[in-house]
Amino acid sequence: MYQTDPPRPPQETMPTMWDLPSEEIPGESDLPDEFHPRPPQETMPTMYDLPSELVGESGLPDEFHCIQADLLSETCQHPNYSSTEILLASDLNLYYDPRHTLWYKRPDWYMVLGVPTADQQQELRLSYVIWQEGVAPFLVVELLSPGTEQEDLGQTLRETNKPPTKWEVYERILRVPYYVVYDRYENNLRAFKINGAGYEAISLPEPRFWLKELDLGLGLWQGTYQQATGLWLRWYNTAGWIPTLKEQAEQEHQRAEQEHQRAEQERQRADRLAEYLRSQGIDPDNLN
Repeated sequence: MYQTDPPRPPQETMPTMWDLPSEEIPGESDLPDEFHPRPPQETMPTMYDLPSELVGESGLPDEFHCIQADLLSETCQHPNYSSTEILLASDLNLYYDPRHTLWYKRPDWYMVLGVPTADQQQELRLSYVIWQEGVAPFLVVELLSPGTEQEDLGQTLRETNKPPTKWEVYERILRVPYYVVYDRYENNLRAFKINGAGYEAISLPEPRFWLKELDLGLGLWQGTYQQATGLWLRWYNTAGWIPTLKEQAEQEHQRAEQEHQRAEQERQRADRLAEYLRSQGIDPDNLN
């Protein structure tokens, strides 16, 4: 006798593309959410999910950094953007890579054009998140400190499995159009502009340069700000250094004093003329 194999179950026929529906099946929209992937803007972490404080870094901005940032923000009065359309930030975490959502840089000061500013306290940014905002900074300012010069000037190499350096982020990832570095210890101002593949140093015969895209200039100014005297980085326009709020108040006070003096001089001149007319037997009140 021959031994026979055990009976096999009928083989199921797998459906082909011709058997499967190519159009939406009625009721398919009622499937659970996991079957309807959401856009990245809805699934990526927001500023509320990301750390807004320094992570793994010691030290906070020193007094100079705080004062210098205040002066930059106070004198940055853009002729083509209102204050509600330009973000001026200092020491605000900048998250730049959606593939590495915890990687960030913390520029000493930066400017972003064409983004709304918060008008309510609860809406103030905790961080600036590129994949949420959609706009990269137009200008970044770094204030050199002992130990940061090499990274700020692109003289350090990226370590394996480590985040990129500041220079690499600004130049290659975000391609920030302007990058400014100020060393107050050497009174040295350096500026760079994106040109082709990377940054190109801007020649500075004087410690200032003009940004034609902004109709504004940035340079070193000798003076006193917040009771501290020295060389400060501040903005200027075609009329000169843009005044601070205190300087504006002083200018308004001087103008008011000058107007008062002119009015007093006019009154005294009118009194002398009236006195002279009376001496000639003419009543100045009846001249009309």
